Amino acid sequence: MTKMRPSLRKLALQGLAAGAIAGAAGALAFSSIAGAQSLGSFDSNQPVNFGADRIELQDRQNRVVLSGSVDIRQGDLRLTAQRTTIAYTDAGQLTIQRLDASGNVEVTRGNERARGDAGVYDFKRKTIVLSGNVGLNRGADRLNGGRLVIDLNSGLSSVDGSGAATSGRPGGRVSGTFAVPD
Repeated sequence: MTKMRPSLRKLALQGLAAGAIAGAAGALAFSSIAGAQSLGSFDSNQPVNFGADRIELQDRQNRVVLSGSVDIRQGDLRLTAQRTTIAYTDAGQLTIQRLDASGNVEVTRGNERARGDAGVYDFKRKTIVLSGNVGLNRGADRLNGGRLVIDLNSGLSSVDGSGAATSGRPGGRVSGTFAVPD
């Protein structure tokens, strides 16, 4: 039996209510409202493909450094940045453990886009954490803050203010805009 999706109006009201509660607590968390193409509920066991202007293999440290217009793709998930360091294990086959990205980091999937100054994709925990001037856009809905945690298993995204003032927003606050039906 398939569950019916709540109406956009109900989701917007739930989001506004969650925002009011979270604003008092200094954090905002919500489940994916963008449907199947959201950042959450993603199969992170897919192969990872990459491209960059420069690659440096640091074999003794078990890492690869990519720099210059880095473009990393895993299925329909895309991460772009100016620089990334990929930590891996080598037991006959390279296995990515963690990806650290910096410089205009952007993660996209479908109509969802997350951005930040820096990011960490932890393949073991199946989480993506963006920090510094964070923004999360899902269609017309937007959230801004200091830190974003995306749990790829549960589909839960959490934004908090992280205490620092960013881009004109007071320290420790999350701001956003939710679309409402006509």
